Amino acid sequence: MTSRRVAVLACAVLVSAAAAQQSSSINIPFEQYVLPNGLTVLLSQDHSTPTVAVNVWYHVGSKNESPGRTGFAHLFEHVMFTGSGHVPYGLHDKLTEGVGGSNNGTTSNDRTTYYETVPSNYLESALWLEADRMGYLLDTLDIAKLNAQRDIVKNERRQSYDNQPYGRASEILSAATYPPSNPYSWDVIGSMDDLSAASEADVKSFFKLYYAPNNAFLSSEQGARAREAAGAARAGVDPHGARQWRRAGRL
Repeated sequence: MTSRRVAVLACAVLVSAAAAQQSSSINIPFEQYVLPNGLTVLLSQDHSTPTVAVNVWYHVGSKNESPGRTGFAHLFEHVMFTGSGHVPYGLHDKLTEGVGGSNNGTTSNDRTTYYETVPSNYLESALWLEADRMGYLLDTLDIAKLNAQRDIVKNERRQSYDNQPYGRASEILSAATYPPSNPYSWDVIGSMDDLSAASEADVKSFFKLYYAPNNAFLSSEQGARAREAAGAARAGVDPHGARQWRRAGRL
């Protein structure tokens, strides 16, 4: 093969690779703004299905705990599903799973997130559920609810860590990698002793410190109802009804 043919073939390969890379690149348009209470809101449109996804991320995880008080972030993830000031226990599932949707939450070292995926006509309900537990969770939290979720988390630890072959491997590795004072030295699930020692006052203080609008991100993905989501977010999450727009971006 001549050098000219090699050069032409090389150019063709490069052009083809560039085109493939461009076609596979992710480009998700979104709008971002901040409410007066500090809550950051991100909205994106997707017309592929008649559903809406609502996700609230709190900038708190096991890294925000301290020695002797481990497992709080994950324990609170469970507590957040026990009802709030205007949402009795069980209503959250009724307004999500009961209408063909889903809800859940997860905790990591660095963040805790909660989400609902529901038919798009239940958008306002999903936002209301998140707003109510952000603002009024402590109105209904008592020691009975805390103890019930504490036992569930302890059982989760037994099932996934203590009674699982190699279940404690990540926990042991983290403890061996970081000094005891480093928040990444313990696992998200926390220790049995620390879970047992958690008091109602401890948990309420944790909520007041980290579960605030200015420490959270609300994201929503839906079809043609992006503007409705913006209005519902202002009315349901921000009592002042005003917003500060940032320029639209690309994710």
